[in-house]
Amino acid sequence: MEALDQTMAEPGFWDDQESARAVIDESNRLKGWVEPWKALADKGSELEALAELLEEEEDAELAGEFEQELAVLEKSAEALELKTMLRGDEDHREAIVTLHPGAGGLESQDWAQMLMRMYTRWAERRGFQVNVLDLQPAQEAGIKSATLEIKGESVYGYLKAERGVHRLVRISPFDAQSRRHTSFTSVFVYPLVEDDIEVEINEADLRIDTYRASGAGGQHVNKTDSAVRITHEPTNIVVSCQQERSQHKNRSTAMKMLRAALYQRALEEKEKEKAAIEESKADIGFGSQIRSYVFQPYTMVNDHRTETKIGDVHGVMDGDLDLLIEAYLKQA
Repeated sequence: MEALDQTMAEPGFWDDQESARAVIDESNRLKGWVEPWKALADKGSELEALAELLEEEEDAELAGEFEQELAVLEKSAEALELKTMLRGDEDHREAIVTLHPGAGGLESQDWAQMLMRMYTRWAERRGFQVNVLDLQPAQEAGIKSATLEIKGESVYGYLKAERGVHRLVRISPFDAQSRRHTSFTSVFVYPLVEDDIEVEINEADLRIDTYRASGAGGQHVNKTDSAVRITHEPTNIVVSCQQERSQHKNRSTAMKMLRAALYQRALEEKEKEKAAIEESKADIGFGSQIRSYVFQPYTMVNDHRTETKIGDVHGVMDGDLDLLIEAYLKQA
């Protein structure tokens, strides 16, 4: 924190605005961790002093105030305790949520839309922003698929608890005989990464060769070693440039080409990681669900990973997911 503050106070800090914004964002993120703990510690000290005062003299009004303040402190401490569980490398990020109905046909398509509303309501409760990136409505009811972008602090850290297959049991509104149906929807959550791949090039990893250019360009191009070939030895990527008469300009252009090639390689590596995660998705059906939502013959939400059970299924469907998420994070 102090080092960042010193950096921001240095002359020329705003010369590179992109770097400056990155430093400020990191400073704000760290303050978001440090300042609440400082406030909690200060409040704890105040209540400790108040408790000592109450030991010396009885004061019903002061005692009532103490109990109220203590309850608020305990609630704040619980919230901070939950936040400390979001320490994964990607937990601070925003999130992409995808929903795909599985076994159950029309019933599952409707279930997918219900879950989409549930996550939207959860986000709204927390003041997060929801953007619908893709929505494929089903012909009769519900959705074939949906992709949501949910923006806010540590959204991914919370919503990673929702990754998996969600099972619904209810009397189907689409069944003329009012029979009970079971249906499934797959929910997957990705951290939202905004072009954050940094390309670092170590000069020691480069083999730079100069040679005489060939082709158009006149005598100067043909008679001097102005062309440049750069080999990045760790990846064996080779780039070359001979378009300019100046070796310096050709080298500068070749370095840009190398950076672009390494950036593309990094993107491809991330895509491979994403594909590996996709392959880990469970089948959307029996035996793979993480959570069941039962509307009939009783009401119950049961998280099969933590054994957390909540009777108010309608409250959960209205976005009250915090107990389920907290239980998962505490167990993880």
